[in-house]
Amino acid sequence: MQAAVTELPEPQLRALADHYDAAVAAKRRRLALGGVILIAAIAAAAWMGEVDPKKFAENFWRFPSYFISITPKLSLATLWADLADWFWGIKRWTGLLLDTILIAYVGTLLGALAGFALCFLASANLVRSRTLVFVTRRFLEFCRTVPDIVFALLFVLAFGLGPLPGVLAIAIHTAGALGKLFAEVVENIDDKPLEGVASSGGDWFEMVRFAVVPQVLSNFVSYALLRFEINVRGAAVMGFVGAGGIGQDLIEAVRKFYYSDVSAILLLIIVTVMMIDYFTEGVRRRLIGQERR
Repeated sequence: MQAAVTELPEPQLRALADHYDAAVAAKRRRLALGGVILIAAIAAAAWMGEVDPKKFAENFWRFPSYFISITPKLSLATLWADLADWFWGIKRWTGLLLDTILIAYVGTLLGALAGFALCFLASANLVRSRTLVFVTRRFLEFCRTVPDIVFALLFVLAFGLGPLPGVLAIAIHTAGALGKLFAEVVENIDDKPLEGVASSGGDWFEMVRFAVVPQVLSNFVSYALLRFEINVRGAAVMGFVGAGGIGQDLIEAVRKFYYSDVSAILLLIIVTVMMIDYFTEGVRRRLIGQERR
């Protein structure tokens, strides 16, 4: 059965077409204005950052040239001897890598515990005092806004060289970052369990324990594992300012132009981070149930 199509009068069609053209023109003007603002922001950032395309073009060759310089010379006839010469410091570097992983592990653990404790106070659906939520959130912002390497430098000045400054710096930055993520997870939970515990006479701590934690624990662990991956890379850089780990030997090799040592240490760091990423990714997937899809 064919449906009858009503044809609108010509003036009404012209009015609708004009309205459509006006809407399209207004959208194009907004896009053009956004493009101009974006270009102006890029130009202002380049001017403030003293970006010099000519200097970049003249010296870009140094970047691949450095990687060519640190590439070891390996021969198939003397491969094992070349590898032994390349990784001559494998025993020391492995120990420093273990220190780096431990720095990241302890710092992540302490930071995750602090973030766990503070996230409930920063969740607007659990705390009625807006002042307490505001203060807790600003404190978490302070912890994650200051770069962890700046914290490490300050702690090196206070406590001296060694792993302790690295652990403290990672713990503070991790508490700020995870505290924010944890709080966002808590604010998105189902409110029905909260109402159930409250109606049965439970206090605030019992509400958190029995209505909130069971809903968010898997996400908390997933975020903490992701942060551990990030912190392993961060701990490798901490050594640049004397906060322990493999970074101390890496920056020394860079400064003294020990090219083969630079590539060997970088390769060890990359392989270690890849192994940790692979392991933690599998754990995270199991936690959030993606392995069943």
